Amino acid sequence: MEAIILAGGKAERLGEAARGKPKALVPIAGRPLAAYQVEQLVTAGVDRVIVSCALGQDELFAGELSGLGAEIVPVAEPEPLGRGGGLRLAGGARREDGAVFALNGDELLELDPRRLLAHHRARGAAATVVVSPLTSAFGVVDLGEDDRVTGFREAPRLPFWVNAGFYVLEDEAIARLPERGDHETTTFPELAAEGRLAAFRHEGAWLTVNTPKQLRLAEEHLAKNQGLVPTPPDGD
Repeated sequence: MEAIILAGGKAERLGEAARGKPKALVPIAGRPLAAYQVEQLVTAGVDRVIVSCALGQDELFAGELSGLGAEIVPVAEPEPLGRGGGLRLAGGARREDGAVFALNGDELLELDPRRLLAHHRARGAAATVVVSPLTSAFGVVDLGEDDRVTGFREAPRLPFWVNAGFYVLEDEAIARLPERGDHETTTFPELAAEGRLAAFRHEGAWLTVNTPKQLRLAEEHLAKNQGLVPTPPDGD
């Protein structure tokens, strides 16, 4: 099976913490961020990873991600195409038809891609998106009658789900990706309206690396857990 990593991020918000690297290659606990993703994909049987990257970064990605158990195929965008456009361009480098994993190069999720793929196939969807619970960035105040405060809750879980940037895409979904722009505002809403988009609920760790604080938290988590450890398939 093949996979696509969207790795065009410039790591501008990370500043000096990025050490001059594109976001997907920022060192976390001594290893490039995308190295954890490649190893996670390899456990699911992926042997070819297509990396959608910025112009001129082909050799950098090929060198940094070599020796991890999968062929690395960098595909450089001739100009910024947006995430949907980057996915479409990278999709043209596939050797095989059928389902492909696709993930953002700045997200780390502790999930087993095999369970995600089984969930996707069981629902016959054109695409499946991993969603995670939304936690409030603030503490909340509970109010009762007559505006009396009844309690406080620190960073509670909200009744919503967030796109966590990890997908399974079938040929139909890839063919409908935009040449430029974001698939989350074009392809995915269209598939959802047709009942062709499924969701995979992920309750485990989700590490996003956009700021120095998030980078520090990711380093602490990965150092403690020795990387991303997928759980065994449960037949889902």
